[in-house]
Amino acid sequence: MLRFMPVGDSMTIGSAGEHTWRYRMWQHLRDTYGGPFALVGPRETLYDKATEAPSSYEYADPDFPRAHLAGWGEGWQHMAPLIADAVRAHRADVLLVSLGLIDLGFYTNAEQTAENVRAFVAEARTAGPRVRIVVLPVIPNVRATNDAPFAAQVTRFNELLAKAVADLDRPGSPLLLASPPPSYDIDRDTYDGTHPNARGEHKIAAAFADAMHQAWDLGGPYDSPL
Repeated sequence: MLRFMPVGDSMTIGSAGEHTWRYRMWQHLRDTYGGPFALVGPRETLYDKATEAPSSYEYADPDFPRAHLAGWGEGWQHMAPLIADAVRAHRADVLLVSLGLIDLGFYTNAEQTAENVRAFVAEARTAGPRVRIVVLPVIPNVRATNDAPFAAQVTRFNELLAKAVADLDRPGSPLLLASPPPSYDIDRDTYDGTHPNARGEHKIAAAFADAMHQAWDLGGPYDSPL
């Protein structure tokens, strides 16, 4: 049994009524991975915008393993202290991580965020010395389009993230940097300039899936219906 744990912020937890890219990834692995697998993690809910709490189970299609470690408004600095316990408790083999936008927007600069990436990886490995980690850079969003200093921080962080991945990658516990979706368009792939709609969900799932297929021969190329 190969256990995948999605880790992320609001783009990963999703909100009431959505499928989420986690669902799209589950569909892809179900169709292409030639063995038993599960999505694991300590949380299952979506974010409910009406109550401003992660309390909703109203998935567009609830019939999939919904476990994850994601939170609305949470970033690398929030997940680093949690990841060891989550990996240990749920025996995660592969972490699919999409973080950074919240950090840069509200908490830490590019250099500080990159240090939290390194802390996250170290903590994950204390619980799972052979854990595999796929990391998605910060992808296009409306704030980066309209706020030049913030856009510069995103660019700088993505550079530091690539360096951290190169520095920390090792044979027994590979660390893989996914490529940002090449055609990601905030006007067509999000519903508010940041959070993915169905098109965006498929593109985020494809970024993770194609990285794992190309680097590790895991699963197959992502076949998007869009």
